[in-house]
Amino acid sequence: MRRVISAALATALTLVGAVALSVTGPTAATATTPNGQDRGNVIVNMFQWTWNSIATECTNVLGPAGYAYVQVSPPQEHIQGSQWWTSYQPVSYKIESKLGTRAEFAAMVQTCSNAGVGIIADAVINHMTGQTGGVGWAGTQFQLEQYPGPEGGYGPQDFNSCKSNISNYGDRWQVQNCRLVGLQDLATGSDYVQREIAAYLDDLASLGVAGYRIDAAKHMPAADLEAIKSKTTVAKNLYWVHEVIGAQGEPIQPSEYLGSGDSHEFNYARGLKDKFDGNISELQNIGTGWGLLNSNNAGVFVDNHDTERNGETMNYKWGAKYKLANMFMLSYPYGSPAVYTGYTFTDHDAGAPQTGSGEVIDANCANSAWTCAHRWPEIKNMVGFYNAVAGTALNNWQTQGGNVVAYGRGDKGFVVLNNTGNSVTSEFQTSLPAGTYCDVVAGDGCDKTWTVGGNGKVTVTVPAYGGSALHVNAVSGGGDNGSGGDGGSGESNTTTVFYSTNKNWNAYNVHYRVGSGAWTAVPGETLSVACSGWVSRTITTNGSTVTAAFNNGSGTWDNNSGSDYSLSGTAVQVKDGQVTAGNPCDSNGSTNTTTVFYSTNKNWNAYNVHYRVGSGAWTAAPGESLSAACSGWVSRTITTNGAGVTAAFNNGSGTWDNNSGSDYSLSGTAVQVKDGQVTAGNPCS
Repeated sequence: MRRVISAALATALTLVGAVALSVTGPTAATATTPNGQDRGNVIVNMFQWTWNSIATECTNVLGPAGYAYVQVSPPQEHIQGSQWWTSYQPVSYKIESKLGTRAEFAAMVQTCSNAGVGIIADAVINHMTGQTGGVGWAGTQFQLEQYPGPEGGYGPQDFNSCKSNISNYGDRWQVQNCRLVGLQDLATGSDYVQREIAAYLDDLASLGVAGYRIDAAKHMPAADLEAIKSKTTVAKNLYWVHEVIGAQGEPIQPSEYLGSGDSHEFNYARGLKDKFDGNISELQNIGTGWGLLNSNNAGVFVDNHDTERNGETMNYKWGAKYKLANMFMLSYPYGSPAVYTGYTFTDHDAGAPQTGSGEVIDANCANSAWTCAHRWPEIKNMVGFYNAVAGTALNNWQTQGGNVVAYGRGDKGFVVLNNTGNSVTSEFQTSLPAGTYCDVVAGDGCDKTWTVGGNGKVTVTVPAYGGSALHVNAVSGGGDNGSGGDGGSGESNTTTVFYSTNKNWNAYNVHYRVGSGAWTAVPGETLSVACSGWVSRTITTNGSTVTAAFNNGSGTWDNNSGSDYSLSGTAVQVKDGQVTAGNPCDSNGSTNTTTVFYSTNKNWNAYNVHYRVGSGAWTAAPGESLSAACSGWVSRTITTNGAGVTAAFNNGSGTWDNNSGSDYSLSGTAVQVKDGQVTAGNPCS
């Protein structure tokens, strides 16, 4: 998958559990979940997690954190055994394995879909098991090159004629026709075999998966995979990413497989290992600057289940450096990232914790047997960063020596990485709007903050082998770009949260925690009618900040694009992703904010509003960024306390719309500007 998300992937996530539309080619749009919530496209590869434990994690962690997908281990029937690699030795296409039953798999897909998370299935279609005979996990009896139907009805004629193992990876024919470490190599060029595989992929699609990771794709000719895809009914419209382990000098390369999907870029992960053990400043041009796949086609990762064991890449045992590498992957604009989470190991072959009868035990993050890396703040909270900066370019790259780097993502985010054994305190240039920002990797609250001045500069202290990350959706005190919060002392005993009803949900709930306390049980607590257009709830805080997300009680969420909302003060209101101070139901007739909508029919590359409130000072030119509101419109909410706004608009590069020199006079709760005309109301309602 990729940062500039493929149309197939966007469709897959939009239509999880339904028949997807047929689309081709890339699009810059952010994926939209089945519940309509905007998200990024970060995958978490949950290696050897059971279907039941993944379902629980989708609801409690992955959905609220903003993860878009889970890549699950192969769901098909495999040989018996405790080793992890038994999952990669199938004996049939039945959906039943040591990770769960077909019913549990289907329930997981639906539960995760309700949480806004799609499922990508690891599909083993190049081969069957290398064992000469036996009984599979679900009771299927098999012999060498004999797999009875109805699933996997294969005989000797359905396997390639080469019966020896691959000995020369420089020989294309051997790699794609002979056996990989003894596994029985299917004749994927056969029409019958292609139809059997297509039926399996469509079966997974019928259960609602969003896509597939094609295992051992390198060992099948690219044309065979394209033919298999063409023979599917629904699977052809979902997302495909290929495991193609490219190596210099070998005849088979990841780019060959782009006709049926994306490819994993193993050289990216190898590069991270090399530079985090050397000089990370050399990562500035990783990607196409290194001769890697185009960003639109590259699935990237720090490690996966193979490479963490064979030493090819970093793994969790690298400790702080491993966390830094994940921070880099989730903040640098190349490829589509897959976070990896699995279990601890000393034995290369050892499987995940399991019962005496071989079933894998549900993952438990309180048990050190599981890494649960996807929950670490340096990874989980960077998913919110990734979502917040989507679509922005790399800027303000700065280095200090070879192992301290800092860089921005447009005017949306900024990261500092310290790959040295000493704490670093330094000033860096950002493009962030002035304000005080939460350091999201310092923890799950907002205990550490850094202040960006009007000149865009920020001074941060970064611990040894640590990092700092700031973005516009995590501003101290709530709000966007520092405009949120009530500016008070933070000593209020309660915070009344007002939430706009313009989503037209049938019910409104707030799922929250106070300070570093426990979250409420999903879906949270009911919001009650406050006044026309608003619901509310008063939360006891004793001066602490509230971290919150909102939902309709039926799986549709607004979690601030994965970053959650930070709320504080006596009264705070949330509307269209914006947090502002005050009670919108005040009866004194004055409005606390004005949301300014500006038409995008000028086709500028960027939109800014340069303004002043009442007789106050003007913002520094070019002003503050307007964000996408709906098709054809951008907007920004300005705190006014009832005063009028005087404004002009510009593209940040010298082109202005200042109402023919008269500027615009704006007032009211919502106001729209188009073709020199000012009218009241929200054009996105």
